[in-house]
Amino acid sequence: MTIDVVNLREFYSNRLGVVARRLINRGIQTHWPDARGQRVLGLGYPTPYLGLFRHNCERCIAFMPAAQGVLKWPTARATLSTLVEERALPLPDAAVDRILLVHSLEMSDDPDALLREVWRVLAPSGRLLAVVPNRRGVWARIDNTPFGHGRPYSRSQISDLLRRTWFTPVGWSEALFVPPLEQAWLLRSAPAWERIGAATSLPLAGVHVVEATKQVVRPIQARRERTRLIPSLEPSLVPSPMQADDNDLPARPR
Repeated sequence: MTIDVVNLREFYSNRLGVVARRLINRGIQTHWPDARGQRVLGLGYPTPYLGLFRHNCERCIAFMPAAQGVLKWPTARATLSTLVEERALPLPDAAVDRILLVHSLEMSDDPDALLREVWRVLAPSGRLLAVVPNRRGVWARIDNTPFGHGRPYSRSQISDLLRRTWFTPVGWSEALFVPPLEQAWLLRSAPAWERIGAATSLPLAGVHVVEATKQVVRPIQARRERTRLIPSLEPSLVPSPMQADDNDLPARPR
């Protein structure tokens, strides 16, 4: 189920959303500390996180799916966001260097088709970074945040999905170990939750942050032909040559 863009904006404007954005930004910066000179595309509802790259990248744009809706971004400058059909992105092949997926995979009706379209517009040396709700996390079980909607994924499910759509996972991290509650004391202790969760490798993080590369040469599954075993048959009745007798020879004409 897709969340309306107005609900997404309201979540990131409250205290819990501000903390969630700060913690996920740390995970994104771990994988992409710098995007200088890169063409960056955000798909889904990526605007709370694209500020990390907008000032130093070559180009930064945000695509929001039609079922979700679109908001102007940035608010005080020329618009860099637009409404798109997620399975038909208005870009030529190999148009961008990096793609950030946030509130995208879990909301898509056809994630395989979405990732194949992402594969098409990503450059051969490009990178994909997806923020996906963790199936085992607390955030996916409570629907007071956007991460509690849609389809959450386990780590193995994300790997299978990426490999099936011609991507290779190259890096993993987690974020949002703090419970999704709006108590002030809990939100103030959020950095401590993140340090403890990362140090102990707890499986209860709210989101996976996975980085993948584009496979330029797509694997083609070869079909192995079955060998038919035909037994060597010998005839059971073999006619033997008969020797002609002199009495059986026809008489010579006189």
